[in-house]
Amino acid sequence: MLASFKMGLVGGQRAMTPLAAVSIAAARGELKPGKGVLRWLANPVVVVGTLALAIGEMAGDKQKTAPDRIVPIGLVARFTTSAIAGAALVDPKRRWLGAAIGGVTAVVASYPGWRGRMAALGRYGQTKTGFAEDVAVLASAAGIVRGRV
Repeated sequence: MLASFKMGLVGGQRAMTPLAAVSIAAARGELKPGKGVLRWLANPVVVVGTLALAIGEMAGDKQKTAPDRIVPIGLVARFTTSAIAGAALVDPKRRWLGAAIGGVTAVVASYPGWRGRMAALGRYGQTKTGFAEDVAVLASAAGIVRGRV
């Protein structure tokens, strides 16, 4: 359950990264079926699609017109993708619990992440803060699926 919680923290900052991370890990065989990987996550179409969406989200986040992560549709997306990722990181018998932990954590984590970003914007700007957040999110997601974080 800890991995689901941690991935929810990631999802609070970037909605698509958790789903892309577990999809890529599933396709590479880094997540064992005993850990509850949903088979469709390893499908090449899903891998490419989630990766493209994650890259698009990161690029869009640097734009001045990017919506805040705490808008309702953003919170729904964070909950959904983190719930799927959370379910994929636990034993198949506990998927619902992993999903709930991942999804709820993402929504809750969105708020302090948003406040931190807003506080840093004045000093460092949209692009620099976005790239710093991207690095932290990508490193964390990769570490979580590999069991190191």
